[in-house]
Amino acid sequence: MSATIIFVVFCIIFCVLLIGVSMISKKWINDSSDFILAGREVSLLLNVMGVAAIGFAGTSIALNVGWTITYGIQGALGFGLIYACLGIMCYGGFFSKFIRRCGAQTLPEYLEMRYSPKVRKIVAWTTIIGLCGILANNIVSMAGVVSGYVGWPTWATITGVFLLMVIFAYLSGLWAITMTDFVQMIIGIIAVPLFAFLLMHKFGGADFFKAVYPNGDFWSQGFKGAILPVLSIKYPSFLTIAILFGAFLVWGNNYYWLRISSCRSERVAKLSYIIAGIVIVVIFYIPLTIIGLYAAGAYPELWAPVGKVASTAAFGVMAKLFPPALASFFLMGALAASVSTAATSMMGATSTATRDIYQRTINPKATPKQTLKASKIILVIIAAFTLVLCYFPGGPTYLFAFANAWLGPPAVLLLFGIFWRRFNATGAFWGVLSGMIVMALLTLTDLMKITTISAVTHVGVIGFAVTLVFSIIGTLIGKPKYYGEPDWTKEVSGGKRIDVKLDEQDVKILNLIRYGHGYMSDINDAMKLDGGITNASIEKLDQGGYIERMGLSRSDFYTFKITEKGESVLPPVSGIDREMVDAGLMPMYVSILKMTNEGPEKLTELVKQHGLNSLEVSSIITHLVRKGYVLEKGVWKRKLEITDVGKKMLDKFGAKATV
Repeated sequence: MSATIIFVVFCIIFCVLLIGVSMISKKWINDSSDFILAGREVSLLLNVMGVAAIGFAGTSIALNVGWTITYGIQGALGFGLIYACLGIMCYGGFFSKFIRRCGAQTLPEYLEMRYSPKVRKIVAWTTIIGLCGILANNIVSMAGVVSGYVGWPTWATITGVFLLMVIFAYLSGLWAITMTDFVQMIIGIIAVPLFAFLLMHKFGGADFFKAVYPNGDFWSQGFKGAILPVLSIKYPSFLTIAILFGAFLVWGNNYYWLRISSCRSERVAKLSYIIAGIVIVVIFYIPLTIIGLYAAGAYPELWAPVGKVASTAAFGVMAKLFPPALASFFLMGALAASVSTAATSMMGATSTATRDIYQRTINPKATPKQTLKASKIILVIIAAFTLVLCYFPGGPTYLFAFANAWLGPPAVLLLFGIFWRRFNATGAFWGVLSGMIVMALLTLTDLMKITTISAVTHVGVIGFAVTLVFSIIGTLIGKPKYYGEPDWTKEVSGGKRIDVKLDEQDVKILNLIRYGHGYMSDINDAMKLDGGITNASIEKLDQGGYIERMGLSRSDFYTFKITEKGESVLPPVSGIDREMVDAGLMPMYVSILKMTNEGPEKLTELVKQHGLNSLEVSSIITHLVRKGYVLEKGVWKRKLEITDVGKKMLDKFGAKATV
């Protein structure tokens, strides 16, 4: 049996496996929040695998192996460490608590909450372009690897992978991607280290490839003596890698935001990113670097600039050294890497188009079922647009950098928004607009050979600088929101409050805070409203002195408590009702405690009976977990277990249950 036929058999098995897993998770999709956000149910293990699957990308396989040949260990592993540490681990460590607590499902949604609807619209479109570019890059990277092994036309491989992704993502959205990421990570965890180990076993130690590198220095230079610059503003260099892949790729990227938003808790979000960063480096990047060293030693005359084969195709070429079945398994690892990251990119773009454009602009009154249908149509449209981007000039290296450049302005807005309270909508709007226009013009003129900016620096570096300058200037010229004024204090006693008229929505939100729903995420989910809408109510309540924020920056900015004035406008409570308020228990919450105590099937019946959507349920359960009344368990779907404290509350308030 030929190597090609064996590879095709493996591909069929791979496709059946992914689609089968997607079919299983399809039953978990009840509405658009399940499709886009997995109902905020993702566990620690699943998110570790999901985030690591993003890092275990077709780009990683192409660049880590290829750059080891071109720039040596320092260049390749430096790229990986910058992404894993500055990107993944820092993002999870510093931003996860804020992202999970603010409640925005997407990064553009947060930008409306913090700045204005205009900023949200601009960033939504740039985010879609950037994520489609990353999606295309991963497919192109993988196609190069596969073509290096079986010799198929690149267009055929690209088309086949797109069809696979669209099918399983269409079936059940983020749940399908989360579950298939788990499967693909298992394949990768076995395939990549095994590949590196077998190469070491086949060729021996460093003596095999040492002679290929000038002066035997395979650490700091490539096989033709190329050294990756450190502080050069020309791409690639360590500086531009840090800007594009360490910061832009992660901090300004909606699908990393989405992964945190989908987690069960702040703790799960933070730990999953830190663990995933370690897994990416140890399990994938180090073995891929080893594969690159042996590729340089085995075929020194094959790789460009000496030969005609791009070093980014080395993974597939080296797989030919092994029996067809084993080589096909290694190629499945490459395919898994590409599909996992590409599918997440596609869902990141889909969620932005759905949440920030369709729901906010085109059809704000769409029902959950209508939004679910629209999400699937948008997913197909995005896949079609990305198919065109796969033929972007310059190959994987420049396509990846082009895509990341569009994520730079949102990263700047995120950082300033969290830490600089005076930063305002004027600065955000002109910063992101100027950065986007400059990058678009430079990219277009570079491709048309009118300018040669790429010979001097990367377009993303210019875009970053322009965004930074115009953001600061705009902020100094424009007027900040009320909380950005120097004399505003978070305490009501500090004065500066104004008279406001509360509407029905404001009172409902105030009542949620009264019962202990002090996180913006709880309020967004419970109200089933867009963050831009609920944030307007929160700002009104804050300015009127009905609530207090716990701080004026970072996660405390989206943490609230009710004031005496706030209590005074709500219906008075006394006796057992007052005790329930103090315990943070509404009658529905007591019912959930009761059903949890009786069994999971009873809880499911209660949810269906009252027509609660997945995010409403998440809001209640997260609240009960924080109160210590229930424990969350389960690797796949959330499973609840009532605690002793919860049982005491049930004994005390059981008569108030609605069922």
